[in-house]
Order: sequence, then structure tokens, then C-alpha cells
Amino acid sequence: MNALESFLYEISKFFLMPVLVVLCAMFLFALFAAGMLLFDMALRAGRGQARQPLVQYRRRHPQANAEAVELYLLKLLEPLRVTSRVAPMLGLVATMIPMGPALVAVSSGNAQGIAQNLVVAFSAVIVALLAAAITYVVLSVRRRWLLAELNTLLNGQAHEHLAPALEAGRG
Repeated sequence: MNALESFLYEISKFFLMPVLVVLCAMFLFALFAAGMLLFDMALRAGRGQARQPLVQYRRRHPQANAEAVELYLLKLLEPLRVTSRVAPMLGLVATMIPMGPALVAVSSGNAQGIAQNLVVAFSAVIVALLAAAITYVVLSVRRRWLLAELNTLLNGQAHEHLAPALEAGRG
């Protein structure tokens, strides 16, 4: 191995632990997001009423226009979107980094070294794919709920703006 190859190998080894930590954090976030989704589903089913983050935002910021509310909607969905897209990429990174040492262990006949590296590689990709799948489902449901809420909010806002004009036209 020349100096450049050794340098690249050391860089990739350095990133294994941070990538694994981020993957664990993404998996925990996915479980939290799924739990919150189930809680909101129970609220909708039990009381027929759900939390309405866009309505609450509008109450806190009465001067907010439709674009500001839409930006807030995107802000609410962004962590789910990022996790569902980035987790598989990091899973691939966490899979590939241990493959180098596993291949070296193959060439030296070290079965235990092969097994240890492959366990890390496959475990990381499984956790990453689960985090991505969970957050994708949560993202899809949340997006539908928030867009329905936005539609209701904007239709109500349009009626509020049209009401004075309609009243003036009747008089």
C-alpha cells in the first residue's frame, strides 16, 4: 500500500465511529417519530381532534402569510425527510468501511476478524434501512395531515378576506 492509499484507509477508519453514532441517533429519532405518530393517531381516533401545528403557528404569528406557513410546514417535515434520505447513505458508508479489514482478514485466513467486521457492516446497514423506512412512513402520513391542515387554513383565510368584499357588494 502506498502513502495515498494508507491515508485514505486511515480517513475511512476515522469516520466509522461517528457514522455509527449518527446512525444510532437517527434510529432513535425514527422510533421517537413513530411513537409521536401513533400518539397523534390515537388523538385523532379517540377525540376526533388532532394537534394542529399550523393553526398554532398562525395564532402565534397572526401576521404570517401563506408562504410563511408553508415554510413552517417544510421546517416541521425536514428532520423526517433528511433522516429518510441520509440514513441509507450512511448505512452504505458504515457497511463499506469494515469491508476493507474483512477482506484483509480473508487473505490472512483470520475467520474471527472476518466475522467481527461483517457483523458491524450488516448491523449498520440494517439499522440504517429501518430508520429510513420508519421515517419515510411517518413523513408520508405527516405530510398528508399537514397539507390537509394547510388547505383548511388557507381556505378559511380566503373566506375571511372575501367576506368583507361580499358584504360590501350586498349593501
